[in-house]
Amino acid sequence: MRQGFVIPVYNHGSTLESVVSALVQYNLPIIVVDDGNDEENKNFISQVSQKHKNVSVITNKRNRGKGYSVCAAVKLAKKMEITHLFQIDADGQHDTQSTCAEFLQASKDNPQALICGYPEFDSSVPAARLKARRISNNYTEFVTLSKGQIKDAMCGYRIYPVEPFYKICSRTWIDSHMGFDSEILARMIWADVPVIYKGVRVTYPAEGKSNFRVVRDNIHISFMFARLTVGMWLRYPWLKARQIKRRKNSFEQNSTKEEAR
Repeated sequence: MRQGFVIPVYNHGSTLESVVSALVQYNLPIIVVDDGNDEENKNFISQVSQKHKNVSVITNKRNRGKGYSVCAAVKLAKKMEITHLFQIDADGQHDTQSTCAEFLQASKDNPQALICGYPEFDSSVPAARLKARRISNNYTEFVTLSKGQIKDAMCGYRIYPVEPFYKICSRTWIDSHMGFDSEILARMIWADVPVIYKGVRVTYPAEGKSNFRVVRDNIHISFMFARLTVGMWLRYPWLKARQIKRRKNSFEQNSTKEEAR
């Protein structure tokens, strides 16, 4: 196993150094994706890459979106023989100090699994963000027949096993913007990749910048879930059979526990 990090950057160059500084202690490769930033943010990225030898930079000539950037990083990770890629946002909202080592260890203990963060918000979270997450969680549960099992579909704090991710992005068009996190989670579940959820504290700074564009990104997300709905119906017999098997196994496990008592 060889682990690494990916940090897509758009308009958050000023917080990149603090995020990278928290990760260098692990002595793992860090892929930073410059997603078509302006000169000011490019300078921040350049300073970080010059300061830290384990940082590699991918540069998108124009803003292509988070999904496009992470897929590009996965392709580079495969060439670098990285087997597990830890996606972390550049805005510094995630508490990497207290959770990073725990996530990395969970990935080592469960190499076949996607280690998926779910946010533990403080009072700074906007109400609109909570509502959007509930909607995305419900839709993701629907298209994967995983009712009650999706703790969070939008968190950008995850460790992906590279091989199944690479296969998905090599043969499938993945949403390039804000629908990416939900779509890749759904497609990983479709691919029968186990998902392990772990909590991570999230804070929204008062001066923080958001890359969410109401019209563009809501259109992207709507089309993304429409495509996933079609994909779900095409896979429905197999997904339903797997759901029944999962329920049967859960029932048998609970029965065994009751007998053991």
